[in-house]
Amino acid sequence: MVDVRTQYLKIKEDIDRQINEVINSCAFINGPKVKEFQSELEKYLDVKHVIPVANGTDALQIALMSLDLKPDDEIIVPAHTYVATAEVIALLGLKPIMVDVDPYTFNVTSEIIKNSVTDKTKAIVPVHLYGQCAEMEGIVSFAQKNNIAVIEDAAQAIGCDYTFSDGKKAKAGTIGNIGCTSFYPSKNLGAYGDGGAIFCNDDELTKKLRMIANHGQSERYYHDIVGCNSRLDSIQAAILNVKLKHLDSYNDSRRKVANSYDDAFKNIDGITIPKRAHFSTHVFHQYTLRIANGRRDVFKEYLDSKEIPNMIYYPVPLYKQKAFDNNIPKDFSLPVTTQLSNEVISLPIHSEMQKDQLEYIIKTVKEFFSS
Repeated sequence: MVDVRTQYLKIKEDIDRQINEVINSCAFINGPKVKEFQSELEKYLDVKHVIPVANGTDALQIALMSLDLKPDDEIIVPAHTYVATAEVIALLGLKPIMVDVDPYTFNVTSEIIKNSVTDKTKAIVPVHLYGQCAEMEGIVSFAQKNNIAVIEDAAQAIGCDYTFSDGKKAKAGTIGNIGCTSFYPSKNLGAYGDGGAIFCNDDELTKKLRMIANHGQSERYYHDIVGCNSRLDSIQAAILNVKLKHLDSYNDSRRKVANSYDDAFKNIDGITIPKRAHFSTHVFHQYTLRIANGRRDVFKEYLDSKEIPNMIYYPVPLYKQKAFDNNIPKDFSLPVTTQLSNEVISLPIHSEMQKDQLEYIIKTVKEFFSS
């Protein structure tokens, strides 16, 4: 689905030099490379504070821990997303309230969220799925009126631009109270191991987030709150700092692939191409089609037989996962999420795709639907 090796070979000299500098310095934890990456990412995102952490799941957990929530407080989360988004909610003894998504952008909207808010709702976690922002202006406006925190899961959308109705722009992850991302190797900005970060514009909240990520301490051996141990190591920070300089070009390359897919598939009966929201750019972490008429699984088998990588994200809705049996009523169902779990399939998309690879994929897809 991605070609991390070819991407590495193009920047090998810079990457290898940075790794060697870390090894020679022996500053493996919270060293200068971490602080440098933090500063560069703050500039790129135009956000006041970046807190590097060990992975994207930790980022979400730490964000929730900073809100002083109580057991059974309700957190609204889309049901069509990766398990980590809801997992950390349950892990902290909170109640995930799973909601449906828009069938074309795959993201939650303010209108969908409004129907699930109660007096126990303390936070909303919109996920910028597959590479474009959820409808943040409406979500944040509603949340502010109801004293609800907004934690953005921007793990799939780093570099994505959101445009407000007044023309103002902001990067994904910098619009709500807290933003979270992952640097998993397959992400648009991927490390060569695990990594993540938290974004925040609130000075006091940032102090608390940093404390939680560092064993609840702001001064060594003085632990004011219960925290955890989550940090980005220096080697990963050095790698990410090199790749950050290329992020916009990586995202542009993904868009070009997506444009070719769109042009090829937009008029094929049985395929719904991904909708691009008017308020958001799309960085295409995934290029996800909907396949109608119950043909998705047969289509997948056909792609497999032609040795074309593909992936179904996410085949089982979160509310049907055994892990959440205690939180979800047995008869609970969300029609769009159920439909998507039966229809979606993602094609290869990355910054290193070659013309012949792209042409082969397009030709193969067209052949399936013409037969």
